[in-house]
Amino acid sequence: MADDKIKLEILGLSSSQSQSGSFALVLGESGGNRRLPIIIGMFEAQAIAIEIEKIVPNRPMTHDLFKAFSHNFDISIKEVYISDLKEGVFFARIICEHEGKIFEIDSRPSDAIAIGLRFNVDFYTNESILTEAGILLTDEYEEEIVQQEEKKPEKTSLEDLSSSELEKMLTEALDKEDYEKAARIRDVLNKRN
Repeated sequence: MADDKIKLEILGLSSSQSQSGSFALVLGESGGNRRLPIIIGMFEAQAIAIEIEKIVPNRPMTHDLFKAFSHNFDISIKEVYISDLKEGVFFARIICEHEGKIFEIDSRPSDAIAIGLRFNVDFYTNESILTEAGILLTDEYEEEIVQQEEKKPEKTSLEDLSSSELEKMLTEALDKEDYEKAARIRDVLNKRN
């Protein structure tokens, strides 16, 4: 494990502008202004989103099974470490403990983060990864993002629908396991209550 560990926080999850069907998971340096965007797949993005939004799926998802398995065998997860970047591909390790013994499991960062969220652990990387792949946020860059957000056209809003319509949409979204949509609908309903 590297001595120069840097704590990360999840800042956001959005559709990737560059790759259709992919998502950008944005991690931020804790107490700093560097960002680490990682492109992840739709299913991993969904697994991360439902845990962030605290949505309970009808059936356990893969990462929930990992958690149940770990608990049943008395394995605790200590942290997630984004350890390497090779040819544009990130690598991660899930740091575990069982009966006082620490061991590491190789993982994709998206899966490691989905699991780490379920165990409420901290996320880390190292200086070399932030130097190579990190983005330094400046005031000009933040201003540009705000301007882009303001230029986006208005869509038909969920806020315009009745509560009963939203409840029906929420049930349909959960049945289809579209947890991102369910989270948006739930947030609108929560604002009304």
